[in-house]
Amino acid sequence: MKETFEANLSDSQKEEMANQKSYEELKAAKEEQIAAAQAQIDTKTQELADTDMKLANAKEDIEDTRNSLAADEKFLMDLKEKCQMTDSEWEERQKTRQLEMQAVSKALAILSSDDAHDLVTRTFNPALLETSKVVSSERRTLASQLLTAAAQKLQSPRLAGIAMRVRLDAFTRVKKAIDDMVAQLLQEKEDEIKHKDFCTDEFNSNQLETEKKEREKTDLEQKIEDLTMTIKTLTEAIEGLKAEIAEMQVQLKRAGEDREAENKDFQLTVADQRATQKLLQEALAVLKAFYEKAALVQQEPAGPPPPPGFQAYKKNAASGGVMGMIQQIINDAKAMEAEAIRAEEDGQKAYEDFVKSTNGSIEAKGKEIVNKSEEKAKAGADLTETEQAHESVQLELEQLSNYNGQLHTSCDFVIKNFDARQTGRDEEIEALKQAKAILSGADFQ
Repeated sequence: MKETFEANLSDSQKEEMANQKSYEELKAAKEEQIAAAQAQIDTKTQELADTDMKLANAKEDIEDTRNSLAADEKFLMDLKEKCQMTDSEWEERQKTRQLEMQAVSKALAILSSDDAHDLVTRTFNPALLETSKVVSSERRTLASQLLTAAAQKLQSPRLAGIAMRVRLDAFTRVKKAIDDMVAQLLQEKEDEIKHKDFCTDEFNSNQLETEKKEREKTDLEQKIEDLTMTIKTLTEAIEGLKAEIAEMQVQLKRAGEDREAENKDFQLTVADQRATQKLLQEALAVLKAFYEKAALVQQEPAGPPPPPGFQAYKKNAASGGVMGMIQQIINDAKAMEAEAIRAEEDGQKAYEDFVKSTNGSIEAKGKEIVNKSEEKAKAGADLTETEQAHESVQLELEQLSNYNGQLHTSCDFVIKNFDARQTGRDEEIEALKQAKAILSGADFQ
C-alpha cells in the first residue's frame, strides 16, 4: 500500500511538473505574441513617421515647384510683352520701308517709261545727248564703285556681281536685277525673322516641356521608391505573419500531445485510486463483519450459565486503529481522485482556452495576410504602371533632348548672328537702292 501511495505521489508530481511545463510554454507563447504585436506597433509607428516625413518633403517640393512655375510664368509674360513691343517696332519699320520702296519704285517707273525716254530724246539736241551718255557713264562708274565698296565691306558676292553688271549691262536690265535682288534680300530677311521667331518659341517651349517632364520624372522615381519600399515591407510582414502562424500551429500540436498525455495519466490515476478504494473497502468490510460477529458472541445467553471452559475472547485493542487507518486511506484515495478530476477539468479548460485563443490569433493573422497580400498586389500593379510611365517620360525627355539638339544645329548660327545678318542685309539693300538711285540720276555727293 505504501508503494502504491508513493507511486501515486510520484505520478502526481510528474503531473504537476507537466502542468507547470504546459503553463510555462503557454506563457512563453503568449509573451511571444505580445512581443510580435508590440513589434508590429513599432513598425507601424515608424511607417507613420516615414509617411509624415515624405508628406513634409512633398509639400516642400510642391512649394518649390509652384515658385518655379510662378517665375517661369513671369518670364513668359515679360518675354511676350517684349516680343509684342518688338513686333510693333518691326511692323512700323516694315511699313516705313514699304512706303519708301513704293515711292522709289513709282519714281523709277515714271523715269524709266518709254514716253519719258522719247520726251528726253526729242527735247535735247545731239550735243546734249552726248553729254547724257557721258553722265550715264559716270553714273555707271559711281554706282559700280558704291556696290563694289559695299560688297567688300559686307563680303557679299551678290553685290560684287551686281557691281560688275552695272558696268556692262544696260540701265533697264541692271535696274531689274537690282529690284530682283532687293526683293530677294527682303524675302530672305523676312524668312530669317520668321525662322528666328520659330527658334525662340521652340527653345522656350522645349525648355518648359523639359522642365515639366523632369519634375514628372522626379515624382515618378519617388513614387517607384515608395512603392518598392511598401512592397518590401508588406512582404516581410507577410512572411513574419506566416512564421507566427506556423509557430502557433506547432504550439497547438504540442499542447494537444501534452493534453493527451495528461489525460492518460489522469485515467490511470483515477483507475488506481478507485481500485485502491475497492480493495480497501472489501478489507474493511471483512474486518467489520468479523468484529461485529465477535461482539455478538460475547453477549450473555439467557438461561442457566454455561459450564466453565475457555476464557472469553476479547476484541483486539488495535483493531479499531487498523480499521480507522484503512478508512483514512480510503478517504485519502477519494480525495486524490477528486483532486485528479479537478486537475483534469482545469487542464482541459486551459487547453480549450489555449486552442480557442490560438485559433483566433491564427484566423486574425490569416485575415491580415489576405489584406496585406491585396495591398502588395495593388502596390505591385501601381509599381508596374509607374515604371511604364517613368519609361515613357524618359523616352519623351530623350526626344526633347534630341529635338533640342536639332534646334541648336538649325538655330544657333541664326540666333547668334541674327543682328549682324539683318544689319548686313539692310546695308546691302541700302547700297542697291543707292546704286539704283545713282543710275536713275540722283546725286549723293
